Amino acid sequence: MAAQASNQSNTVAIISPKYCSPSSVELGIVRKFMSLCEGDFDVLDINGNIIFTAKEKVLAFLHEKKFILDPAGKPILTLRKKAMTAHSRWQVFRGESEELKDLIFTVKKHSLLDLKLQVDVFLANNRDEQICDFKIKCSLFEHSCVIYTGEDSSTIIAEMHKKPSAKSILLGKTNFMVTVNPNVDHVFVVALIVVLDEILFVRY
Repeated sequence: MAAQASNQSNTVAIISPKYCSPSSVELGIVRKFMSLCEGDFDVLDINGNIIFTAKEKVLAFLHEKKFILDPAGKPILTLRKKAMTAHSRWQVFRGESEELKDLIFTVKKHSLLDLKLQVDVFLANNRDEQICDFKIKCSLFEHSCVIYTGEDSSTIIAEMHKKPSAKSILLGKTNFMVTVNPNVDHVFVVALIVVLDEILFVRY
């Protein structure tokens, strides 16, 4: 089934409406540096509870495949890097599938020569990929990114910024805070941040 953004109440329910909230939501994303076999991201709610985990498929240093898991460890999404592409293309599938019929969206760097660090997101039904469905604009200097709807839209669905702490540094972790706007799919945003980390951000 082709993924698409819902027009009802301007809801962006790419994975499922159950991951949308009528109010804005703050998420904490914790990256684990010292683990090769465990999930390298935990996604926390404002109470510090783990609500999603991003986990490597086999060898973490290859960074070729990840899962987004729910708290029970069930895969919600499979994130796969497409081999031999010039624009660091990642494909995101529903569940543990890697079949085309379960493709939800594709993420790729806008241009190899793009100094503005822009990333394009194409939903599965946007096969010609002439105009992106979502655009991510990043600042490595500020360790931040903004996710917009459409190619030239000013409509923001989520923002990410880095908030390191002494505790996170000592534990070998890096913390990101993500503000997800009302009626926007949390899992969709988390998957974009995880892929974005693979495409753009150096592991510091």
